[in-house]
Amino acid sequence: MFYISDIFTEKPNTTTTILQKEVYNTLEKLNISFQRVETDEVITMNDCIFINKVLNMNMVKTLFLCNRQKTNFYLFIIKGDKMFHSKEFSKALGIARVSFASAEQMEYMLGTKVGAATIFSALLDKQNQINIIMDSDVANEKWYGCSDGTTTGYIKLLTKDIFRFLEYTSHKITIVEGLS
Repeated sequence: MFYISDIFTEKPNTTTTILQKEVYNTLEKLNISFQRVETDEVITMNDCIFINKVLNMNMVKTLFLCNRQKTNFYLFIIKGDKMFHSKEFSKALGIARVSFASAEQMEYMLGTKVGAATIFSALLDKQNQINIIMDSDVANEKWYGCSDGTTTGYIKLLTKDIFRFLEYTSHKITIVEGLS
């Protein structure tokens, strides 16, 4: 049986990563309300189905991508049930084809491990090395659901608050349309 806690509206008493601690401190500082759950470890979007039901929303899929030279990095946010097509993504941005960044790059740049990629990693990207790209389908949703920087903590907040959060981190966001 997959464990999901009750819904909480306050930050956890203890955190397991620097990023997770920063996430909740920043949401508190910005007065952004949220709902969160604690779970067994989640790695795939199929695992998120249970979380979606409890939080009454749909978790986003956050992909960490890079170019062949590993000099340009992209955090791409799409709906959880959408397939990622590198060719379409690259064409929409007018860039060379991308691939998934390594687990080591993810841990170093995002402060997360595989399965926990999150837009909240913008807190650790002080030099704005990561380009944040969001599919218009996600941008138009009322609710935004994602990892809190761990594979055992998931959060729901208003999508408009994600934009306010990104403004706080000084990250620009590129919205792309028409990706299947």
